[in-house]
Amino acid sequence: MSVIPLDPHGLRAPALQPPRRPDCEHVLAPFTEAPLARPRSLLQRLVAQGPLRRGLVLLVLGLLWEGGARWADNELLFPSLLATARAFAEAWARGELAKAGGHSLAVLLQGYLLGIVAAFALTGLAVSSRFGREVLSTLTGLFNPLPAIALLPLALLWFGLGSKSLLFVLVHAVLWPLALNMLSGFESVPETLRMAGRNMGLRGPRYVAQILVPAALPALLTGLKIGWAFAWRTLIAAELVFGTTSGQGGLGWFIFQNRNELYTDRVFAGLATVILIGLAVETLVFASIERLTVRRWGLQR
Repeated sequence: MSVIPLDPHGLRAPALQPPRRPDCEHVLAPFTEAPLARPRSLLQRLVAQGPLRRGLVLLVLGLLWEGGARWADNELLFPSLLATARAFAEAWARGELAKAGGHSLAVLLQGYLLGIVAAFALTGLAVSSRFGREVLSTLTGLFNPLPAIALLPLALLWFGLGSKSLLFVLVHAVLWPLALNMLSGFESVPETLRMAGRNMGLRGPRYVAQILVPAALPALLTGLKIGWAFAWRTLIAAELVFGTTSGQGGLGWFIFQNRNELYTDRVFAGLATVILIGLAVETLVFASIERLTVRRWGLQR
């Protein structure tokens, strides 16, 4: 409630008005048209292309490889890039690398899929109850630091000389990092999305498939990529130690056998095949899935 001041004679005093600041007018400088940006040169446009930059990196690495091999001048210890390329082409022409790579990928896909199924089961249990979360946290704390290749002697003792031993170590390599990323992705889903799904009447598998999985897809893809990398490295290392299964050898056995026969250029050819298969899966499979899902939906830059 405002109080109106009175003068000494009991009359109302005029209402006080706040002071007004004088208007300030800024005179703008006359507009002058900005100079147009200079068009980029051909070299700048080429450097801006991602595939070309990666190609330049590979070219530099190839030149360093060839230069280092010529400086060492010992084909037995460090074959040149040209000798490795020749051995690579000959091994592919004879079908040796194709057969070995196909066998490794067949075993890898079986173990990878089994690891994904086990990770989904454990993560579903962890998301649905506090007891399940404690179980997953305890198991990952125990087994995630354990290298999968360290379990190979036990796998050979339990399952013998066969593909079951390789599948055992592959499931171990995939399960724990994938389960951790899946749980982290599900727990990071905003509560507003959860409430929206429940308000739409989604329950059970529909709620998981339509709300949780799309929102947690970046973390799921990260877990799948990490699981794939761990499984691929574990398989090659296991084949180096394990050798052949059912009379067939994978890329690890190809590398190990040629190392024993002192064909170093063929060893490098086998290593190059391992790298190329890993790059192909990363570029053609996971990058395509990311482009069609999380980047298209705006979940990832």
